[in-house]
Amino acid sequence: MFVPKFNTTFGNLLDDTAAKYPDKDALVNVQKDLRYSYSELQDIVNQTAKAFIGLGVKKGDHVAIWATNVVEWVFALFGAAKIGAVVVTVNTNYRSHELEYLLKQSDSTTLFLIEEYRGNNYVDIVNEVCPELATAEPGKLDCEKLPYLKNVIYMGEKEFPGLFTWSAFLKQGENVSDQELASMQEACDPDDVINMQYTSGTTGFPKGVMLTHNNVINNAYYVGAAQDYTEKERLCIPVPFFHCFGLTMSITTCVVYGATMVPVEEFNPQWVLEAIDREKCTALQGVPTMWIAELDHPDFAKYDMSSLRTGIMAGSPCPIEVMRKVTDKMAPEVTIAYGQTESSPVVTQTRTDDELERRVSTVGRALPGVELKIFNPETGEECAHGVQGEICMRGYVVMKGYYKMPEATEKAVDKDGWLHSGDLGTMDEHGYVKITGRLKDMIIRGGENIYPREIEEFLYTNPKVLDVQVIGVPSEKYGEEVMAVIKLREGETSSTEEIREFSKGKIARHKIPKYVSFVDEYPMTASGKIQKYKLREMAIKELKLEDADSIVTA
Repeated sequence: MFVPKFNTTFGNLLDDTAAKYPDKDALVNVQKDLRYSYSELQDIVNQTAKAFIGLGVKKGDHVAIWATNVVEWVFALFGAAKIGAVVVTVNTNYRSHELEYLLKQSDSTTLFLIEEYRGNNYVDIVNEVCPELATAEPGKLDCEKLPYLKNVIYMGEKEFPGLFTWSAFLKQGENVSDQELASMQEACDPDDVINMQYTSGTTGFPKGVMLTHNNVINNAYYVGAAQDYTEKERLCIPVPFFHCFGLTMSITTCVVYGATMVPVEEFNPQWVLEAIDREKCTALQGVPTMWIAELDHPDFAKYDMSSLRTGIMAGSPCPIEVMRKVTDKMAPEVTIAYGQTESSPVVTQTRTDDELERRVSTVGRALPGVELKIFNPETGEECAHGVQGEICMRGYVVMKGYYKMPEATEKAVDKDGWLHSGDLGTMDEHGYVKITGRLKDMIIRGGENIYPREIEEFLYTNPKVLDVQVIGVPSEKYGEEVMAVIKLREGETSSTEEIREFSKGKIARHKIPKYVSFVDEYPMTASGKIQKYKLREMAIKELKLEDADSIVTA
């Protein structure tokens, strides 16, 4: 029987790493020129944990963080974890309706926030949701819409009505003893929930995925092992902390190994290149759109990438052509990882010593301790090697469940403990997995099943194409037609006719896009996932297919 590497809590993990590497860089913010060693990080985290205690936050209370990759995010995460509070991560793109839903659904008692992000003023938004904040004494909020919410903390020193500044928050812990903190830390169990990640909401209402200390820490360890991590790694982190990619695969992996975190506060390809060059980063994380933007930056050649060794490309399908360029020009041992929030998140990953063809054409094989099977979604039977079916996983990575959603939990995790991903894929005789699409992404044209990924990979071979997303749009005749939404390389022009001509004779006629749209940007979640359902909505309006859409059945 497989026994995971760790059986510990976030608080104990940080203390152990700080004892091993007290003077080593733990956290570096290049934009603000901030640098913390592991012993300094431990000290600030302990102050933060005491502040939580002084504020009256208890074990099991939910603490929400709504911020970009600022250093206080890391302090709040580990500070909350030390006393057994649950960190609820908030999507940085949320507006008032979404924020209200999350805070209410999660029963959060405390909210950390920054002032604004990309024109979104968070302070104004929280006042819109809780008008009572304007006249409340900090720490004594009484909000009609959000009865659990008592504390709102600004991650800085600017003063706002009803909000604690960061320093005023830390003062709450001045009278809390080391012994009281140690006692609360000791009461934490590795199988307690440490984090609630809300699913991206690409479809339906976001669900709070409950992940335990052991879920996250063990997944982080094996993710690092697949990249041959040591304490010498310096990881550039442009992916958002609120996402599993940032929290598990970046922050936690670094602390597990004693590596250095070099976060970029928000994604900017130039900031990423500068951070890698200045801090001699050995690893880099990112969704494909981030790697594309970095490679395509006009000043790319000015920055020294020679320190880069490894990293992860994940979060959405990774185009083979992009992967080849990344291994050639940036990180020769970059890995591909696949998973979902509900699985902590990674279940398969390529390894640094995999031959290039496997690293560019598969999402790797299962991590240690993860059972992975491909099931026929109609019959429930296991598929033979090379036969497409739904990817399902079982083991220590599977979430504890969706918060206050038992029916949704039962739907996602069957009675035998298999988590159903909703993703389609195949597995070869060596255990390597290829993602072929999503059950709900599949296009059915005149009875023919078409998988967008296959067409996307083909169109990436067109030298004019920078990025492409293939979707199904409604058709009265065929049920659905294929549409390609393309971002061209800078300075290039093209047309629907040219793309269709390029495709003729190379892919089956029914797979050739009937419609082609050229765009500058895609609608995306804050974690970098492209929202295909929004592309479809936009296409239906643009092509005036509303009537056709109404007759299409599931």
